[in-house]
Amino acid sequence: MTKMRIETDHLGRRELPADAMIGIHTRRATENFDVSGIRLQDFPEFIRSLAMVKKAAAATNRELGLIDPAIAQAIDRACDRLITGEILAPHFPIDMIQGGAGTSTNMNVNEVIANLALEALGRPVGSYEVVNPNDHVNLSQSTNDVYPTAIRLTVLREGEVLVAALQALVTALRSKGDTFAGIVKVGRTQLQDAVPMLLGQEFEAFAETLEEDVAHFLGTAELMREVNLGGTAIGTGVNAPPGFSAAICAHLSMMSGIAVRPARNLVEATSDTGAFVTLSGALKRTAVKLSKICNDLRLLSSGPRAGFGEIRLPALQAGSSIMPGKVNPVIPEMVNQIGFQVIGNDLTVTLAASAGQLQLNAMEPVIVLNILQSLRLLVRGLDALRTRCIDGIEADAKRCQALYDGSLVLAAALNPFVGYAKATAFAGRALAEGIPLREAVERDSGLSAAQIDAIFGAGVVKS
Repeated sequence: MTKMRIETDHLGRRELPADAMIGIHTRRATENFDVSGIRLQDFPEFIRSLAMVKKAAAATNRELGLIDPAIAQAIDRACDRLITGEILAPHFPIDMIQGGAGTSTNMNVNEVIANLALEALGRPVGSYEVVNPNDHVNLSQSTNDVYPTAIRLTVLREGEVLVAALQALVTALRSKGDTFAGIVKVGRTQLQDAVPMLLGQEFEAFAETLEEDVAHFLGTAELMREVNLGGTAIGTGVNAPPGFSAAICAHLSMMSGIAVRPARNLVEATSDTGAFVTLSGALKRTAVKLSKICNDLRLLSSGPRAGFGEIRLPALQAGSSIMPGKVNPVIPEMVNQIGFQVIGNDLTVTLAASAGQLQLNAMEPVIVLNILQSLRLLVRGLDALRTRCIDGIEADAKRCQALYDGSLVLAAALNPFVGYAKATAFAGRALAEGIPLREAVERDSGLSAAQIDAIFGAGVVKS
């Protein structure tokens, strides 16, 4: 039989396995918040950020003479084991959606760090009279400054991964733009033939719109550098000594390699979630653009014979259980769905941010979950779109030329020579008689052969 230990709090007693790194608060949280099936352990990057905050706090408390150096050192070593990923699952089992404004997440980390520190000191886990989750690991802190700081740190670190994925996709799209630079095709508005363009221009536009989002995200992420550490419960700094805020930010910046700074007004920073709304909006913007690009890829590759068929996407898997030979644009479809999820996540963040009351927003856990999920989905979606779709796209130049030759897209180029009304008439006649536009122009326009050659030559496409 498993040997058990008893832990108590002001609500009563709970049994835990004797060697469990979690404590009574984590146990109660697993009982109370079993709803989404998405656990803290599913986001190791968030656990590492929480451990970095705890490590910085231990160093600051030691520096200010608030904690025994041996205990501070043991906490430091415990934090390092979380930061390196040596200790993660199954010690972080609580649901990401939880009441208490993230208190259970903070206490889960406090309890694990305390018990790892006890282990390092050669003491049994649960010997909280030696290293206590609240009195030592959480010293000079509150969930209300630790939790939002950790998510900001996570966004700054994971944001670097997102930017790298975006830049890699931009490079891949730009490469296709160069490859397809000489292919003339039909440009379309409202799904109707419009004016000529180059297939390369289409892919260059995809690259440009996502490159804009790199700069936009980096600017937005700067908001994450302002943290409310040292504000403790509501920003007034209760139980934190003078100078703690500046000191812990300095330690955290050095330890994490990411510069953070104390907020100008810690009370405001503790209750405000505006930076999360802005950040989530930036992620939504990228998701919207990605979804539009994927819509275009699906249209441009539609067919293979009865659709546009201007490009060929890599064939990855059978597309039907009943239609032989069918291949679907599965990667763009997947990325479309990622986009929908991120857009929905942004709405959740917005609603949760608007639900704040007085000095704290108790809905921060669902804000954290949705932002982390959006970041993860976008990074994985960007990588899949690049490696399993964009890199393997081929152009069907003959199909592009055939559609171009049979279209009326050069009608607009007639305007400077014959005027809008006559150009419209030529287009209408060509459409009604089923003849090429050039033939209608040659028959009735009175333009010289040289003028007609100039209008219908590839030079009308502006690069």
